[in-house]
Amino acid sequence: MKEIWTTMASIMGVWAFCQSLLQTVFPPELRFASFKLLHRFFSYFSSYYYYDITEIDGVNTNELYNAVQLYLSSSASISGTRLSLTRNLNSSSITYGLTNNDRLIDSYKGVTVEWEHIVTQRQAQTFSWRPLPEEKRGFTLRVRKKNKQMVLGSYLDYVMEKANDLRRRNQDRLLYTNSRGGSLDSRGHPWESVPFKHPSTFDTLAMDPVRKSEIMADLLDFANGESFYQKTGRAWKRGYLLYGPPGTGKSSMIAAMANFLGYDIYDLELTEVNTNSELRKLLMKTSSKSIIVIEDIDCSINLANRNNADGGCRRNSFEIASPPGPNAGEAGANTITLSGLLNFTDGLWSCCGSERIFVFTTNHIDKLDPALLRSGRMDMHIHMSYCSSPALKILLKNYLGYEENDKEQEMLEQLEDVIEEAEMTPADISEVLIKYRRDRRRALDELLAALKAKAEKNKRAKKNGVDVEEEEQEKRALDTPLEDGDVQENCSKCEGEDEAEKMQ
Repeated sequence: MKEIWTTMASIMGVWAFCQSLLQTVFPPELRFASFKLLHRFFSYFSSYYYYDITEIDGVNTNELYNAVQLYLSSSASISGTRLSLTRNLNSSSITYGLTNNDRLIDSYKGVTVEWEHIVTQRQAQTFSWRPLPEEKRGFTLRVRKKNKQMVLGSYLDYVMEKANDLRRRNQDRLLYTNSRGGSLDSRGHPWESVPFKHPSTFDTLAMDPVRKSEIMADLLDFANGESFYQKTGRAWKRGYLLYGPPGTGKSSMIAAMANFLGYDIYDLELTEVNTNSELRKLLMKTSSKSIIVIEDIDCSINLANRNNADGGCRRNSFEIASPPGPNAGEAGANTITLSGLLNFTDGLWSCCGSERIFVFTTNHIDKLDPALLRSGRMDMHIHMSYCSSPALKILLKNYLGYEENDKEQEMLEQLEDVIEEAEMTPADISEVLIKYRRDRRRALDELLAALKAKAEKNKRAKKNGVDVEEEEQEKRALDTPLEDGDVQENCSKCEGEDEAEKMQ
């Protein structure tokens, strides 16, 4: 036994001597160069390239790492055997991801690539302005050499695009409004936001199905038309004008558009914007894939004095109909020129973002200046009319669960016979159905009675030469509490000025 220990000690001594001799003969610089040469030698004969994507690039977070992590979550949720689960802020779904040092095979245009999630412990930091995580995370992408150009080109762009789509689909949409008086929030943004939870969809929207399909197809063409807009040299934006009597579903249409495309909504209140410059700054702070809305444009901006008596145009005389305030008497306070509004929707400043939709709503399209209505600003005009027979069927299905083969076919025919003459808005019909929704038969009876009464009233009014639409809007304005009395006062003032001009 003693001899064995002696032999082992001799071997260890010889090994230590040889190691010391190698370190003396081959210094660290020479050994490093040798390893580097060997690595290049084996890499030359290897069929693969390897690319590392670290979580932190210097002191900044690597956006590509986050995109890869989100992109792989869609594949890992199906084919992975060991997954990590996360739920991000403002997200309505759970995200699946690769666990530490796990691998996943992905395929793109017939090319196979391999992703590996590498997690190692980070060395202790002596001093750092920004503390780093204890673990060092990253992805390693392995691709065949012949596929290098395709992977570095279109594949990584595809990963980023898919990740953005997944992020937008999983994240709750937001409804923004501009801060009062142009003030900024704690992060220096002029927009305030709340989660957007409006349930309106195109399936529940009371509208002619044919017209609805045209709008949905137009929205899809816009959302998928990036290459088309680049090829034609046009800014990637589109304008919609929703017009019609109050209660015809203009706000519900905007919510349905946002839910259909998955876009955020920026509800622009023009009465809180002081100058054209402030309007441009608001536009610059909007994000892509969003809908910018200006509701009741005829009540927000006064275009009554666009033309002089001799037909000339006074470009700087258009003022926002804003409530009187401490700065109302100051020069330039709460004024926006028409040219500023036009540049906002169709000028150079409208191109500072991409994939954005502008939506204007109005109850009086005839009061809007033609410059606002032309193509390129408002590309599609959507008339939100009174409830028609197809729209009525949608409302009956929404509120009463009505189907085409139900027994109340005779009652439906009576409703359809009088619906056109009644000229009731979807909002008025919905109110009747909501009130009696627990008793289906009574709801239909009450609705038929309301339609007949309204149709008879319209006949009498037309006989007496009374404008039914104006009468209904006046009644609605009197019955509805004013949330912004000053704006309503300005609208009435504008209408009074129009009447005075007509009499002159």
